[in-house]
Amino acid sequence: MATVTTTHQICAVRRFKPSFAAVKGVHLQRSHDRLSTSLLHGCSSSLLISTVPSLSYIQPRPIRRRLSATGESGQGEGNSNNGSSEVSIQAGFSQLGKLVNFFESNFLPLALVGGIIFGLLNPTPGCLAHKYSFSKFSTFGIFFISGLVLRTKELSAAMEAWPAGVFGLSSILLLTPLFSKLIMQVQLVPPEFVTGVAIFSCMPTTLSSGVTLTQLVGGNSALALAMTVVSNLLGIIIVPLSLSRYIGAGAGVSLPTKELFKSLISTLLVPLVLGKILRETSSGVAEFVDKNRKTFSVISALLLSLVPWMQVSRSRSLLLSVKAEAFALAVFIGVVLHVTLLAANAIALRVLLATSGGGKDSVFAKKEYTRAVILVASQKTLPVMVAVTEQLGGALGESGLLVLPCVASHINQIIIDSVLVNWWRKKDQVNEAKDL
Repeated sequence: MATVTTTHQICAVRRFKPSFAAVKGVHLQRSHDRLSTSLLHGCSSSLLISTVPSLSYIQPRPIRRRLSATGESGQGEGNSNNGSSEVSIQAGFSQLGKLVNFFESNFLPLALVGGIIFGLLNPTPGCLAHKYSFSKFSTFGIFFISGLVLRTKELSAAMEAWPAGVFGLSSILLLTPLFSKLIMQVQLVPPEFVTGVAIFSCMPTTLSSGVTLTQLVGGNSALALAMTVVSNLLGIIIVPLSLSRYIGAGAGVSLPTKELFKSLISTLLVPLVLGKILRETSSGVAEFVDKNRKTFSVISALLLSLVPWMQVSRSRSLLLSVKAEAFALAVFIGVVLHVTLLAANAIALRVLLATSGGGKDSVFAKKEYTRAVILVASQKTLPVMVAVTEQLGGALGESGLLVLPCVASHINQIIIDSVLVNWWRKKDQVNEAKDL
């Protein structure tokens, strides 16, 4: 009777299909079942037979393993796909970050090159901007921003650096015009190309780019501003003398001194003073400007890029009408002039440092002063050169041909100095990392 009963029990167990939860429960209790099995050795055979089915049913465990393996495999593939997606997204953000850093580090030369290309492709907007004197507005904006970012302590520091400032002014107004005699020895057709570059070397420093680049490299912007303003004011008197002595040779060169003086006052001093007054009278404005100095530097760079954009737009027809070889040679002369001025000013500052004792406290040993002098004293202004050539009345050649190589020289000097500024900044970052 016991045997029959056990057979029926076995058949019932075989027909019964438990749920997965039941299988799981049996699997989790396998240690308990093993203990029960050891206890059954001393029991009767009928009880042992009745217990066999429950013990043999632990066999579905491989099914559970296959199911769990399938689930884990799918989940693993999903995690792998998600991981690869996250890696690709991170790589994309990394590339975007590098691109943003590149644009930030090279914003000024990129803006200048973009303005040149746009002026060559479509000169109409640039010509309209020049017609409505956008260059004056851009210069006004640059010096207004210079007044906003100018700290009082920088002014006092500029006063302490007066020896460097005196050297910079001497280089701008007295030393660099000497190169015009060498430039005039070059024979080129049309001769206005050579004459224009020679006139360019007699000009005072740039009205805005020297100050902007000095700010970007962390130099003393007050010293750069002082050299810019003073050299342009003194240039009203000295430039006619330099042109008559080195280039004019009795051609009767004369300048509209009164008009130039008024123009320099209105475009340089007035916006600078207004910006400084606004900074000193409002602590909120000063705090906002100090927190966003990088943004204001970008705005200054954009305003600066308007000048070559308008000049290229105006000169496009002349540029396309001249021989490429002659124009390229004139541009090369301008590049050599600027690189020579950079090297000459840097060497002269080293000599002054050596003669002054070479101490760390010397004005000529501090990079915030020397960089300002090198940048400002090596650049020449284009707007003043354009104003001068327009007043010459054709005494030294056709004004458009005189200005054309100077436009390229103006752009090249800013691009070269932008590269130099970026190199200085990277060098400073490396030195700061070493100090840490």
